Amino acid sequence: MIEVVAPGPYATVQDLGRPGFAHLGVPCSGAADAPALRLGNRLVGNAERLAGIELTFGGARLRFADAAWVAVTGAPLEVRAAGGPQAARVRPGMGAPFWVPAGAELRFGLPSAGLRTYVAVRGGIAVEPVLGSRSTDSLSGLGPPPLRAGTVLPVGVPDGMITVDQAPLPAPRPPVLRVVPGPRDDWFEPGALKVLCDRPYEVSQDSNRVGVRLLGAELARARQGELPSEGMVTGAIQVPPSGQPIVFLADHPPTGGYPVIAVVLSADLPVAAQLRPGDRVRFALAQRLSG
Repeated sequence: MIEVVAPGPYATVQDLGRPGFAHLGVPCSGAADAPALRLGNRLVGNAERLAGIELTFGGARLRFADAAWVAVTGAPLEVRAAGGPQAARVRPGMGAPFWVPAGAELRFGLPSAGLRTYVAVRGGIAVEPVLGSRSTDSLSGLGPPPLRAGTVLPVGVPDGMITVDQAPLPAPRPPVLRVVPGPRDDWFEPGALKVLCDRPYEVSQDSNRVGVRLLGAELARARQGELPSEGMVTGAIQVPPSGQPIVFLADHPPTGGYPVIAVVLSADLPVAAQLRPGDRVRFALAQRLSG
């Protein structure tokens, strides 16, 4: 068992989501930075699909009733162990598994860059699944509620050996999101895609797991009215009447009526997931494949 002593600003249980239910109005949800969760699970010998803890802007404290192997990935932050002489010997860090003795507490600082940090525990977080997933969905309310002080999380039974002992930390990269146009770029004034890509946008304080709300150059429409609701994908850049774009993340609604001017490449979704309020981000048209 793991007891949440303090969750930080916002913390949830996340796995790789519940795909396949969009026709029922259920978002996929899952880890906003899925590669970071996958990596953490591999580091402790878990299957990539197992659930971990997603911390938003760090600040959490977790007490371990039983000893466990743990890995921390995603937005880099300081991790300290407390709770007696055994804990004093723990040397936690990013990108490598470490042993947490029974009774010890992990304390997480604030990330030096990025927004979301992942805590993977050998055996996975074993809360009750809903529609095949243990993910908290902030939009629909499915899955376990957001973590709060006093929440107790069960840990599953480990299966297999730990075969990876360290992973290189990702190199910092400029916050540039590559996009492909459409499907509704014809709803905007000529040159709107150029406007989108010409200048950086600032991440709004109103951003969350549903989407990254941006402030910057207005994307003017060429058509009036709204579309009938149509399917939405993660990475869709939806533009409401304000002209300020929103990049959909893991908890986005399955459908929407605002036009989508472009879609962020899947490879760049982890970059979008780690944007924090006040960050500046640029868009760039993806190179078209020939042949």
